[in-house]
Parts: sequence; structure tokens; C-alpha cells
Amino acid sequence: VEAGLRTHDIYYPFPEELNRIMTTRLTTFNWVPTELSRQNLLREGIKESLIKITGNTVIDALLDIVNREGYGKLNTKSGRRQILVTAHRRESWGEPMEQICKALLHIVNKFEDTEIIFPVHLNPKVRETVFPLLGDHPRIQLLDPLGYKDFSRRIAESYLILTDSGGIQEEAPSLGKPVLVLRNETERQEAVDAGTARLVGPNFEKIIHQAQILLTDINEYEKMSKAVNPYGDGTASKQIVQHILENL
Repeated sequence: VEAGLRTHDIYYPFPEELNRIMTTRLTTFNWVPTELSRQNLLREGIKESLIKITGNTVIDALLDIVNREGYGKLNTKSGRRQILVTAHRRESWGEPMEQICKALLHIVNKFEDTEIIFPVHLNPKVRETVFPLLGDHPRIQLLDPLGYKDFSRRIAESYLILTDSGGIQEEAPSLGKPVLVLRNETERQEAVDAGTARLVGPNFEKIIHQAQILLTDINEYEKMSKAVNPYGDGTASKQIVQHILENL
């Protein structure tokens, strides 16, 4: 499941890229989210008969929770535009994380109608940078990591998402949330190509520039929020089950 995602750099993201390549070698069926993922596997010599495009099951999970809980109908209590942030990758530790935090501080200070929600990873390498730089601002909430149900609600309530996570690049577009990717490379290139995500890296100037565009230009915002999510329609699980029944 979720086969074929590649950056073509085994050290970025590490160890996920390496694990995905090895896992492909051990499996019989590869259920890929997109055509690009299918092409990646074909180039690696995987037989076409062992690959099926299904979309990604994470979209199934997100839409199921959001629909059952009615999260799409919620409004934020503060009335401010919420910027949801996640940043934890080892590539972001140290100076890159400082760049991210300083950019967030600049954004929330410049736009008084915004607030930042940042569930902070428990890794000390992350927390030792994030809390000193962002911990005292009244419109920045630093939270412990959230369960999937609570995090899905935060996605639904957000106006904009900044992340170095992979899965969120797939989930957020399903709810019409533009994503700025805090990485220099992504295995979700389809999101960038579709216009639902933009690569900014852990770069102070690029983060500020793209966030400012989306916070001030409604046309640019809608261009991203209304772009079609390339990762499926929430039926991946059913397609996978049907494929298993037909082939085993």
C-alpha cells in the first residue's frame, strides 16, 4: 500500500526512501496512489501486472473521520485564520528548524488575524529549538503530538498548512487546504504538479514569501484550495480489497 513514492535520493527523506525501495522488492502486489508512482515502479523493473493505481488509503481514513465527526462544518472559536504547522524531520534539525521558527514568528507578527497551531514532536532535537523561539507568543499554540482524530479536526479548521510531513501533503488537499512544504524535495511531486502544494524548503525568505501570497491574494489561495487532489477519492481500500479477491 502507498507503493511507488520516490524522491530518488536514499538520504532524503531518510530512512523512508530506502525502506520503500526495499519493501517493493519483497512484495507481490503494489497498490500505488498515482500514475507517477506507477511509472516509478515500472522504471525499477516491477511487472505492470503487479501494479494497480488505487489512490491512497490515508484519504479514505481522513474523509471517513471528517464526515462522521462533521469537522468540515466547524469554525475556529478565535475567529482568526489558523496556520497549522508540523516540522520534525531529521533533515530539519538545527539551523533549518531555526529558519522555520523565525519565519513563523515573522508571519504571525505581520498578520494579526492569524494564529499558529504547532503540535511539536517529542524528539528533544525538535523541542530544544521550537520552544525557546516560539513558546512565549500569545498567538502561537505549541501542543503535544495529537491523535489522528484530533489532528484531522485541526486540518479541517486550518486556513493554511506548513509541513515537512509526507502524508499531510496528500490529506490537506482533500479538504481544500493549501500546503507549503518545508522540504527541498518531496516524494509527493504529484501534489506540486497539481498545484495543491508548493515547495519552500526550510528557508526563511521562501516561507515568508509564499505564506504572504496566500494570506493576501485570494485568487492565489483559491487556485490552490480548489485544485484537484491527485491522491484519490477515498475508495482506495475498497479497490485494494477487490484486487485481492480477484487475484488470490
